[in-house]
Amino acid sequence: MLLELTQWLAIDIRTFNVFNYITLRTVLAALTSLMISFIVGPIMIRKLTAYKICQAVRDDGPQTHLIKAGTPTMGGALILVSVAISTLLWADLGNHYIWVVLLTTLGFGVIGWIDDYRKVVYNNPKGLSASVKFFWQSLIAITVASYLVLTADSPAQTSMIVPFFKQIVIPLGVVGFVALSYFVIVGTSNAVNLTDGLDGLAIMPTVMISSGLAIFAYVAGHSVFAKYLGIPYIPHAGELAVFCGALAGSGLAFLWFNAYPAEVFMGDVGALALGAALGVVAVIIRQEIILLIMGGIFVVETLSVILQVTSFKLTGKRILRMAPLHHHFELKGWKENQVVVRFWIITMMLVLLGLATLKLR
Repeated sequence: MLLELTQWLAIDIRTFNVFNYITLRTVLAALTSLMISFIVGPIMIRKLTAYKICQAVRDDGPQTHLIKAGTPTMGGALILVSVAISTLLWADLGNHYIWVVLLTTLGFGVIGWIDDYRKVVYNNPKGLSASVKFFWQSLIAITVASYLVLTADSPAQTSMIVPFFKQIVIPLGVVGFVALSYFVIVGTSNAVNLTDGLDGLAIMPTVMISSGLAIFAYVAGHSVFAKYLGIPYIPHAGELAVFCGALAGSGLAFLWFNAYPAEVFMGDVGALALGAALGVVAVIIRQEIILLIMGGIFVVETLSVILQVTSFKLTGKRILRMAPLHHHFELKGWKENQVVVRFWIITMMLVLLGLATLKLR
């Protein structure tokens, strides 16, 4: 929106040409979403509190979490509003990748909103049934993956690349691409949702990963940089850096309100949407394995649940005191802030490792 305005102004005032640079618009998108969240956040929190849209705490969770009952939830809507407005203001709206990531993010956000609504209105901590939630997630993910494979202009846009190796490119074909994209989008969405169990635990890794993906998106969309670094050149993918910038900015602002002790929780409306956003960006820029590396905390949290359930069903014994993994550490005596900050540190190291693959090939 603003890009078109600046391009029109640049006809007479050349200074406005600076807004054609993706890097500048990425920074502006981050700052814009940050300011929107800071302005709207307190108002939204007051409204959520007034309407008693508060957290319903599961009775099978750690007993220390019972004090969180009554904290406003569905704050993830603040992130989505900020990201959407900022992206629409600063991104190239003629770029179809922007619309793919925006609609996917908002689509998963709607699923999460319905889930949260059921939890609040019906006072049911389990919310939307797993089968119904999974159905709509699958429908959106398969639709997105099918669109991307049908609009791909080159084999590079549907092949898998392996970090640390320049020459290893695995052709996926239509079925392989759709299947991989489906698992990445749905898997990341649910992984972030499982991780969102402590104040600030999920949002900061999301900020760090989206910042890392912004760099990959910019490089992938730049023919010279992509060739030099030996990664697939994805025309027009660089514009996704603007979206990632908006996501990082709104995430940082949300952390202001979500840091311990949290004034508001993001709820499924935020967690499901943020995970899907990271997943679809990684799919477009062909960095699924990099997302796996950077999002190692999300992966481990998910695996902890899978292993816990599998072990209990097969042997009747639990391998962890409680799943997901962050609850296990809580029950071992770690303070909530210790768990959160240590997981942040691990994520930072993993993001740096992912970025190192740009040169270590």
